Amino acid sequence: MTGPVLRIKGLTAGYGRADVVRDVHLEVGKGEVVALLGPNGAGKTTTLRALSGLVKVSAGSVSMDGQDLTGLTPAARARRAIAHVPEDRGLFRGLTVAEHLRLGPRGERLDPDTAYRYFPALPAIADRRAGVLSGGEQQMLAVGRALARRPSLLVLDELSLGLAPVIVERLLPVIRTYADESGCAVLLVEQHVHLALEISDRAYLMAHGAGSDSHDAAVLRRDRSVIQASYLGGQEWTPPADREEERDGETQ
Repeated sequence: MTGPVLRIKGLTAGYGRADVVRDVHLEVGKGEVVALLGPNGAGKTTTLRALSGLVKVSAGSVSMDGQDLTGLTPAARARRAIAHVPEDRGLFRGLTVAEHLRLGPRGERLDPDTAYRYFPALPAIADRRAGVLSGGEQQMLAVGRALARRPSLLVLDELSLGLAPVIVERLLPVIRTYADESGCAVLLVEQHVHLALEISDRAYLMAHGAGSDSHDAAVLRRDRSVIQASYLGGQEWTPPADREEERDGETQ
């Protein structure tokens, strides 16, 4: 049995002297889509930035394919086939779509055909500058550029930010298809919980900088209390089976 593509153990990280996330543990396997859910300020984006080397880690470890990434720069991590799409999309407003799909990390050759295959609307706007694209087109370009790198790990932060739900409903299934077809591991943060769970295999819930054990996405889809626990109450979510056991114990 092969190990996980991404393994985060006991991660504590933050900005300056302030730790934003504490003792976070998570794993993502090959071809697996894992959602990281929680309210604003829970530490989701900080977790993603820490694994990409953009935030200082004060404790714990981040490893990919069994190799510790501690001490590696963000550029060095990118060369390990990590593609990170930030919530601001990371585009250059003055460059065209085609130019974005030719621009990769130093020494890395992108595959524009991959981006065009998964997002067939991009070829028609290949000569347009990113700054004049709609929000949906910009997000297609940002994700398409990440896919053109043929990553082993794809990290997505709030794909739906600023987009209409109907656009998000078209974007997220592409991520599922890509993971299935390429074997790429995917870790995503998404504010539309129900849409994220539709394409995910598992989910971790975060609140106040701390994470939970992973939960099967199919179970969470059937139990809407995840929304209350993860987004409203900030309390740890209990699977339905465990709740039944608790109730049985109370009635005995």
